[in-house]
Amino acid sequence: MADQLALLVDQVRQAHDRRKPLAIVGNGSKSFMGRAQEGEPLSIAGHTGIVDYQPVELVLTARAGTRIAELNAALDEQGQRLSFEPPLFGGEATIGGTLATNQSGPGRPWLGSVRDMVLGVRLINGEAEVLRFGGQVMKNVAGYDLSRFQAGAMGTLGVMTDISLKVLPKPACTRTLRLPCTANEAITLMNRLAATPKPLTAACWVGGMLYLRLEGAESAVDGTLTQWMQQWSVKLWQESENFWQELREQQHTFFAGDKPLWRFSINSAAPLLDKGSQLIDWGGAQRWLRTDQASGVDVSELQHWAETQGGSVSLYRGGDRQGEVNPVLAEPVRRLHRRIKNAVDPQGLFNPGRLYSWL
Repeated sequence: MADQLALLVDQVRQAHDRRKPLAIVGNGSKSFMGRAQEGEPLSIAGHTGIVDYQPVELVLTARAGTRIAELNAALDEQGQRLSFEPPLFGGEATIGGTLATNQSGPGRPWLGSVRDMVLGVRLINGEAEVLRFGGQVMKNVAGYDLSRFQAGAMGTLGVMTDISLKVLPKPACTRTLRLPCTANEAITLMNRLAATPKPLTAACWVGGMLYLRLEGAESAVDGTLTQWMQQWSVKLWQESENFWQELREQQHTFFAGDKPLWRFSINSAAPLLDKGSQLIDWGGAQRWLRTDQASGVDVSELQHWAETQGGSVSLYRGGDRQGEVNPVLAEPVRRLHRRIKNAVDPQGLFNPGRLYSWL
């Protein structure tokens, strides 16, 4: 364990006095996300360790530089887990970076996101003040809570130093079925199954196959398995653990290569976009699209389609990282972003331009 809070506060204070922007970094496992980073590096990688863990209360507090792998190991000993299934990215991913980039795994629609599980954060603002938001229990809702605003803020709203999370017990049983079908058939089936009282915790389509994960009490899982296997004439898929891990870590063959990777967050029942190679996750609500940069991608066309389907699109990986890569925001929303940014970081020290060029 290493508490570097005093060092981090001093570095922020110096940057504030010199009016020098800071680029907040951890282990660099998600440096490919967002726009090109600017500023003098401020590393939280050495600020590590589990500060408090109460298995009975299902609450864990850790310093922002703590690796997800370390949290998983501690939780595993108590038969618990981070239900939002954050990617490890080669073991380098930290809890601070995971929250800052809003990373959640295949079970997100059923088990919650990292934002849903955040109880509170401690952070350093642009005036080098240490502030606390939220708490360590779910019932703490008093005051102005900036903790959940950190999800996807890309470090623009302060230097997170400590994060408190809700954790959950591991499921007693996990099984996966694999069913051959088209993408549109998968979208229809995933949406129908999501509306039924079944222990479904992940649904993904890729390469002509639909993967359905069941978790929970053994009786509930086995009962559903029997019903579905008879209904579709399929068998239990024994290699399921590797598939969900590869999907979570973006190591599946779909993600291989240098072609730009677009992420759509849309209505789960939206039809298939007639373009490029696609992977459908989160029961249809998250769509991944690989495109050939050389063919010339009409970004406005992708944005328009996403909006018509009740969502948004971002350039997740590759492509031009100097331009805007995150979803387009309406002007009222932009003004709200600027107001929050100015309240926490009036000099604009933290990760300028990382989320948007204007922030």
